[in-house]
Amino acid sequence: MSKLKLEHLRTFLAVAKFRSVSRAAEALHLTQPAVTSRIKALEDSLGTALFDRTTAGMHLTKRGDMLSQYAEQFQHLAELVEEHVVDSSGVDRLMRLGVSETIAQSWLPDFVGALHSTFPQLKIEISVDISINLREQLLGREIDLAILLGPISDYTIDNVILPEVPLAWYCVPGADADGPVDLATIPIATYARNTRPYRELRAELFARFGPEVSMFPSSSLSSCFRMVEAGLAVGALPISLGAALERDGKLARFDPGWTPKPLSFSASYLGEPRSHLIETAARLAEKIARHGL
Repeated sequence: MSKLKLEHLRTFLAVAKFRSVSRAAEALHLTQPAVTSRIKALEDSLGTALFDRTTAGMHLTKRGDMLSQYAEQFQHLAELVEEHVVDSSGVDRLMRLGVSETIAQSWLPDFVGALHSTFPQLKIEISVDISINLREQLLGREIDLAILLGPISDYTIDNVILPEVPLAWYCVPGADADGPVDLATIPIATYARNTRPYRELRAELFARFGPEVSMFPSSSLSSCFRMVEAGLAVGALPISLGAALERDGKLARFDPGWTPKPLSFSASYLGEPRSHLIETAARLAEKIARHGL
């Protein structure tokens, strides 16, 4: 018998979990022929069939079930070695990162800098999108880590809860010089329609002022701030992004008597197959977020 390879055991466990070569290939970011080749090589090495191939999927044989118990122990040991022994400076991998615009405009640069300090060889691809799209991209295994309005309620996803992002009402300086700003008569710039902040704000505004309230949803927070700065609208927007404009005298806060609740974000990733790199990145995001807010 030739030596067992860890990547073959990981592939075996993925196929056993999903009972499908195609789904295992997606989870491991491999092609289906590569997964099939690894399973065949493992079966040839052990001299026994590990799966019964049926139209209903891949099912473990008795020897396959026995191997799965040992393979899980091997994988756990490999994770411990990766976490405690392997030098992080030598990690050479690609991480696909998806972030919401609120994060992209606040502490994302600090987070990327911290990632490169921890993993100097790490290659990072970044996409900025609304949270509903990031969720689908993560579940579809198109990205490895999503920092989004969360958490994601799915058994395949692990979530690291990030500090809440408080909101404040902003207007152009002097907008309240002749009296309180009336939210029933002035347009309100806010998040895109298919987002949680938009739905919650709309429900509250409709309850208070009726369906005639005017809302300007946008997928660009920068556009929201520019509209407020130009005096075309007011907005309940993140303090972390509005503070600098307020200090520069471009925006002013006002209090209509209520404020939408803070935004809840999470650093979310697939729990299986486990990755020390992605878990470390998620915890690092939490640390940077606490420092940056």
